[in-house]
Amino acid sequence: MKLFLDTAVTEEIKKAAAMGIIHGVTTNPTLVARAGHKDYQALVKEIAGILPEGSPISVETVAEDVKTMVADGKRFFEWAPDNVVVKLPTNAAGLEATRELAKDGIQVNMTLCFSVNQALLAAHAGAAYVSPFVGRLDDIGHDGMALVQDIVAMLKTYELETWVIAASIRHPLHCVESMKAGAQVATVPYKILEQMLKHPLTDKGIEAFMEDWKKSGASNE
Repeated sequence: MKLFLDTAVTEEIKKAAAMGIIHGVTTNPTLVARAGHKDYQALVKEIAGILPEGSPISVETVAEDVKTMVADGKRFFEWAPDNVVVKLPTNAAGLEATRELAKDGIQVNMTLCFSVNQALLAAHAGAAYVSPFVGRLDDIGHDGMALVQDIVAMLKTYELETWVIAASIRHPLHCVESMKAGAQVATVPYKILEQMLKHPLTDKGIEAFMEDWKKSGASNE
């Protein structure tokens, strides 16, 4: 399973990229606004320069009509043709825009997916990715990870090429469950990435090794 970083904070992207553990980035208008960016194009180009060559960067439109969605998608794509994946909502306008963009070889990530039916429609429209929102379903008493599992099974059964991005990840266990469900990607906030790395026994083991080394009086020079 690949890991995308769900952020618009470039310092977080630099840290994760330096560790060699992320394969792409997902952004949205909320994340961009929270990070204080005013120039979306400049941000996307900066992210493209940080990530390994060809890494996907989801760039979301705020348009509500098909014509503007398509125009935005084509404009975003020109910012970084090797990276940009246009992020569109899973609704009628989003499906139509996805179909048009896919004709031109522009990849689409259909976001805000909350059902298997929506995922099937996204795949038929030509979406490269579909993003079921795990945490938001859990918030209202549904089993978000069960949806991921069902979507993965449906796409595999019918040999549809759309990849599943497990989104709205709230804790490290969601990542483990995403792997078990067969999601090709999980997109996670930086704080979750840090939590995935940390384990008290690792820290304790390092501390013990260092203490034993000091006591030994040995040298590695």
